[in-house]
Amino acid sequence: MYLHLGQSVVVPHRDVVGIFDLDNTTWSRRTRGSLEKAEKRGQVVDVSGDLPKSFVLCRDRTGGTRIYLSQLSAATLRGRAESGVFF
Repeated sequence: MYLHLGQSVVVPHRDVVGIFDLDNTTWSRRTRGSLEKAEKRGQVVDVSGDLPKSFVLCRDRTGGTRIYLSQLSAATLRGRAESGVFF
């Protein structure tokens, strides 16, 4: 099963580590620093097409992590994940 993140991007449900709201999490210096480091390493994929509302932390095939920025709210993504609305 796959979770749709927006802009025709889907990730395997088993690879999702966490779904986070950008407004509520980026006030923390630690979170902002982690996102900046991941972006410098090429681990951030912007699938928002606009202003992102959330980010999804996923495991990638190499055992590392990948962060997807999504235009969908964290509540919408969590709802899809919890209700089994997969693609």
